[in-house]
Amino acid sequence: MPTPIPADERRHAHDDQRLWNESYYLDWFTEDLLLGGYLRVGYYPNLNTIWYWGCLVGPSRPLVTVIDHEVALPADPQSLEIRHEGLWADHAIETPLEHMSVNLEAFAVSLDDPAETYHGVRGDRVPFGFELDFFTDRAAYQWPPLLPRYEIPCRVHGVVLVGDERIDVDGWGQRDHSWGAARDWWANTHTWMAGRLDDGTRFHAVGGFVGGEDFGVAYELGPESSAFTEGTTVRIQTDEGPERLPERTHMAFCDLDLEIEPIAFSPVQLIHPDDRREVRFPRALARFTNADGRSGGGWIEWNQLMD
Repeated sequence: MPTPIPADERRHAHDDQRLWNESYYLDWFTEDLLLGGYLRVGYYPNLNTIWYWGCLVGPSRPLVTVIDHEVALPADPQSLEIRHEGLWADHAIETPLEHMSVNLEAFAVSLDDPAETYHGVRGDRVPFGFELDFFTDRAAYQWPPLLPRYEIPCRVHGVVLVGDERIDVDGWGQRDHSWGAARDWWANTHTWMAGRLDDGTRFHAVGGFVGGEDFGVAYELGPESSAFTEGTTVRIQTDEGPERLPERTHMAFCDLDLEIEPIAFSPVQLIHPDDRREVRFPRALARFTNADGRSGGGWIEWNQLMD
């Protein structure tokens, strides 16, 4: 199994595919699952824009979210700093494959109903920011050669600011970096997730690209181990509720058999830049329970094609 290359933490040169994309995702959650958040920086150089998403969620608090699909590309093709009206964010590789820091100063929208992100994102405007550090938890995982991509389980520390509220963060998370292909959200479904069980087991899986097929990419990282167990079979079953927000998902891969309960959503609506087709992209802080009784938390997402 190859290991990620430290130089790949940088941004990459793009080709001429219209939807060529490079993205950095960073998720985090507290061990008690009362708080979580994520950010995504998606570079679309052939659309001359960045898609930026950032949020704070919790089961007993409103969704606070920034969703901006019109952020200007930086002049420097290696820069990870972005500036836009009401939004500044910076992302620094402090030590390749070991430590990444992220910072945000923005105005966000507070929503009592997360599904409002599908209907115009109308809510209360609130100052929102964070300073978070993601430290690698033991090892980084290089994907098989389907797509240039790696996933890194992390320990997360820092602070989140919402209005007058200051929240100290000491939790867990996941970051990933992918590039080198068109990110055509409107072509296929998928379900992605990553998390941690209470004994220290880390895991990641993605699948559901084609209905009725169990092909996927997955790993399991046992407690105190730095050796990944890989899997290429990912079985997925999801029950959806109102607004197609999933109510439960079952995923089985490697030696894990997980029931996944979404507990706080941060969805995004994706509109095709040419023909205006819609994809719904709910992401959720979730509780994971394995068949043997171990439990934990993490994040899960579903890419949902709409008729």
